[in-house]
Amino acid sequence: MKSMTKHTATTLLCSRLAYPNTKWRNRMRPQALLLAALLLPATAYADSAPNSQSEFTESVALENSNQVLPLRNQHLLEYLFVDVYSAALYAPDDAELNRLLPGDAPLRLELSYYRSIKRQDVIKAAWTALKRQYDENALAQLKPNIDELHSTLSDISDGDRYSLTRTTTGKLILRHNGKATFESDDRQLAEAYLGIWLNPNGLSDELRTALLN
Repeated sequence: MKSMTKHTATTLLCSRLAYPNTKWRNRMRPQALLLAALLLPATAYADSAPNSQSEFTESVALENSNQVLPLRNQHLLEYLFVDVYSAALYAPDDAELNRLLPGDAPLRLELSYYRSIKRQDVIKAAWTALKRQYDENALAQLKPNIDELHSTLSDISDGDRYSLTRTTTGKLILRHNGKATFESDDRQLAEAYLGIWLNPNGLSDELRTALLN
């Protein structure tokens, strides 16, 4: 990660917001991820860089099953030269990644964070992405379970890890630093919430492409 002055970062941020181009919007939607206006003022001007190479395990054991999911892809998400988090996708060897989410195959998405992010910013970013992906009627059906999931979130600190697992039965399991904090048997919720990262028009097209290639 390159260091930058507060003036340089502010100038670049303002120019991006004032003159958004298609390539930049496709790479990172600032209003969706909320890491420009909300996170950068507190973190973009650090002189030292975090360790941007997270050590993800080569495989993970699936809950209540003998199945092991291998690591298929991982990607470092950056914004204005700032390392935000690394994401890792675990799925069966024979699963077609570009058809993974609409199917029934189990998977796990793991996120390793390098920056502190407020809980309300995470929730706002999630809803921003979901409102792009679903119409009002679909969101109204999903909202009670999404609100329940969001109620279990806490502020993110540097070094925290969150994981979302979809089991063979379609159950969604959310873990924070290895501890299960939320579970749901709603298959639609599992697809929708994982889709924040893995469906089109989510948080980052670049991240989605890297994980599903």
